Amino acid sequence: MKTDELREKYLDFFVSKGCSRQPSDVLVPAWDPSVLFTPAGMNQFKDHFLGKVKLEYTRATTCQKCLRTGDIDNVGRTAFHHTFFEMLGNFSFGDYFKEEAIEWAWEFLTEKKWLNIPKDRLNVTVYKDDDEAFDLWHEKIGLPTSRISRMDEDENFWPASAPSEGPDGVCGPCSEIYYQLDDGSDVEIWNLVFTQFNRDGAPPDNLRPLPSKNIDTGMGLERTASVLQGVPTNFHIDSLLPIVEAAAEVVGVKYEYQSDNGRRLRRITDHVRASVFAIHENVYPDSKEAPYVIRRLIRRAVLDGYQMNLREPFLHQLTQAVADASKAAYPELGQTVARVSEAIEAEERAFFNTIGGGMKRIERLFEQLQAESAEMIPGNEAADLQTTYGVPPELVQTLAAEQNLTFDWDGYRAAMDQHALDSGGGQKVLFQTGPLETLKESLRETPFVGYETTQSTALVKGIITGDGHDKGDEGQLLSHLDRPGDAVHRLVLDHSPFYGESGGQVGDTGVIENEHFEFQVIDTQKHASLIVHHGRLVRGKISEGETCTAKVDIENRKALARAHSATHILHHALHTHVGRHAEQQGSKVEADRLRFDFKNPKAIDDETLVKIEQDVLKLVGASEEIRWDTVSLADARQAGAMMLFGEKYPDPCRMVSMGSFSRELCGGTHLNNTSEVIAFEVVVEESVSTGTRRIEALTGQRAKEHRDQTNALLSTVASTLHCDPSVAAAATEALIEEVRQLKKDLSAGKAGEHSSEFRFDGSKATKTNVEDYNEVRAAVRGLTRRLNVAIDDVPSRLESLLADRADLVEKIKSLSESSDISVDDLIASGATIGDTLLVVAETPGANSNMMRGLIDQIRKKSKGPTAVLFGATEGDKVVLVGGLSRDLVDRGLKAGQWVGDTARIVGGGGGGRPDMAQAGGKDPSKLPEAIEKAKASMQEQLSR
Repeated sequence: MKTDELREKYLDFFVSKGCSRQPSDVLVPAWDPSVLFTPAGMNQFKDHFLGKVKLEYTRATTCQKCLRTGDIDNVGRTAFHHTFFEMLGNFSFGDYFKEEAIEWAWEFLTEKKWLNIPKDRLNVTVYKDDDEAFDLWHEKIGLPTSRISRMDEDENFWPASAPSEGPDGVCGPCSEIYYQLDDGSDVEIWNLVFTQFNRDGAPPDNLRPLPSKNIDTGMGLERTASVLQGVPTNFHIDSLLPIVEAAAEVVGVKYEYQSDNGRRLRRITDHVRASVFAIHENVYPDSKEAPYVIRRLIRRAVLDGYQMNLREPFLHQLTQAVADASKAAYPELGQTVARVSEAIEAEERAFFNTIGGGMKRIERLFEQLQAESAEMIPGNEAADLQTTYGVPPELVQTLAAEQNLTFDWDGYRAAMDQHALDSGGGQKVLFQTGPLETLKESLRETPFVGYETTQSTALVKGIITGDGHDKGDEGQLLSHLDRPGDAVHRLVLDHSPFYGESGGQVGDTGVIENEHFEFQVIDTQKHASLIVHHGRLVRGKISEGETCTAKVDIENRKALARAHSATHILHHALHTHVGRHAEQQGSKVEADRLRFDFKNPKAIDDETLVKIEQDVLKLVGASEEIRWDTVSLADARQAGAMMLFGEKYPDPCRMVSMGSFSRELCGGTHLNNTSEVIAFEVVVEESVSTGTRRIEALTGQRAKEHRDQTNALLSTVASTLHCDPSVAAAATEALIEEVRQLKKDLSAGKAGEHSSEFRFDGSKATKTNVEDYNEVRAAVRGLTRRLNVAIDDVPSRLESLLADRADLVEKIKSLSESSDISVDDLIASGATIGDTLLVVAETPGANSNMMRGLIDQIRKKSKGPTAVLFGATEGDKVVLVGGLSRDLVDRGLKAGQWVGDTARIVGGGGGGRPDMAQAGGKDPSKLPEAIEKAKASMQEQLSR
């Protein structure tokens, strides 16, 4: 039986049993902070099991995309382990229970219409105390007791060992179904979990029966397919073997199941499949949490290629093979092959640049351990190789064995556990608790009525202290709140016109009030299906259960709608002028301000940026109708609605249409007509990360104000720099360059004459047409980029540069005054101690570079051993530089010690090489004393 056929048979079977077929959740469920990736089919139904949502169905079945890294070290080595896999599941939320779950599992596995697995090939396990399940298998199904094993809580209870070790909460026994292979070994293919208890405290008698019992089952698609297809490993099933073979072809080796390269090719297959699915959903490799896992998977696969003598990126070439092998169930993968391939190749190149360093680090580590006669690779060293270079521990262990070294796995795991905590990947709480969870159990949801109205009568259903941002303090539920003040609290209503932050759009503001109280809403957030109003009590007393009026700030809502509708128009314009690959990677919609992240390998040039903006303004001026309709996902796809991969959309969904040019699935608030955007102004285009760009733009009055500010800026700059506005950008560049050169001259001790005032001759400069706004804006953008400040900060930055210039000119002027210091005069002022020339003097106006130059010249002119030390003041500080000729250093004298001792007299310190050293001090008044003591100190040393 083909894998695609198995998937459909399973889902069809449970639909025939009254289950609602639901789509797979996304791989990275942003709504669930307890996990990085979806680990099992039940994850999207956690609130269903807990009764925290309104149930639209009580039976469900899914095929869920899952990603787990707990068994990553076994991937490729064992027959059945994966990181990415598909989990078939059927679920009951207070509906059918243990008897039906067991009977249906047996029917699906053994009936000829379905899988037709020989009954004598199947064995089962049950929890040791679950007599009900044991009896159902034995008496109802007819399995002999010899094929039913009772197992302890660490094997057949969910969560594992929950009765004795916790955590508290819903739990239950499970029953596992095993298939007996030809060699007599068993492989688990299905796990039936019976969540029938609530654990409360330590044993004994700590399992309380739940009033509503649930079913959660999971069948590994790949594992069951391997059983049905009679192959020795999941990697040989019809949906995975083509990827293995493609990997062998790309790598250039023959695939042999038992060989080391065979294991490497299987691991490459698993890791590239996981990476393709994740990056398709916009989870790009990066340095923490879910993106870090993808980075690790790609780098492990690349390292396998490296061990097969590959030195150039290769993994990205398998993207198409993954898409082809998965196209029956996941045809959408084919739409993003180019984007996913580019992302994988970029990560490969980055790793190939470091992998050589990792191997060199290993070689140095081995040499060090052998020199110390050590016998074990320290775990922390292996962890550092993993986290810094991406070198897996099993490779280090293999290489270590060749050197007769063992491996500290305990130390490695401890170090990686700490790294996981540091990088945000540590243990997370499976089920959330706290006051908001308590409200979810009773309310299920807060209906949003804000599409139809901005004001509504509602009931106060929950009052919670604090804003929930403090770690470990989730707040407390109150029956009333009667202390007006600045403290932020939260309100939950039975329904609300306030939009809770989601989809990139920030939450509404406004007021909730009645004759008894006024609550100023400063933000609105969503907690799962609850709308949570954050704000301050301005007056009176709020009591749970009282009626109030919720009023959204209409002007703020309009400003948000302008920015959100403009975001959709911008997305369309980007596709027109940059390409369809410019897919949304994130957005933020604020009042008349938007931020839009999108995929693009390079910066957008100013000319294209102008075209994008003009296209947006053209569509704004066209007064296109904006409407939204509730449609099925299938109808939305047929209508060509843009859907963001990695987002989970409800079915039916809300489709926002703008004229005939844009259709997107979106839950945000929008305008009725594109003309209501009023104005649109791009303020910045910049890099966010490799391959991701960001545009920030303004709408409405803020866009108009920014345009006026842009038009005025060149005149402001011109006034500051005493030039014509048409050459203001060129004058700014000239000022930056002049300051840079002055710093260079001062550092080099280069004297010269400079005007006290900055002057710019714009006769030959490139001029800006100040009547052309696009030219003006391009000049302003270049100017702000060059100054590295926002447009508001340009005037103050220019004033700072002018002040820097004036200070530098003064210092160079002082340098010029000191330039008449003659090397010959300094030598003449020195003393001869034995065979050594000793020169110690103040050099007014000289900086450290000039002093070093003088020392070098004196040492060259001197016929014999030479000791030189100079001192000068720079503002309220002292600079000391000293040098010794090589023959004095050979006698054991040290310039660093000499200069350091002298510096302590002026309240400082420092040092350097034996032949040249520098120090500083804080007390210029003691420089003459320091000079005299430096002279005496060296005289004493030379006289010994």
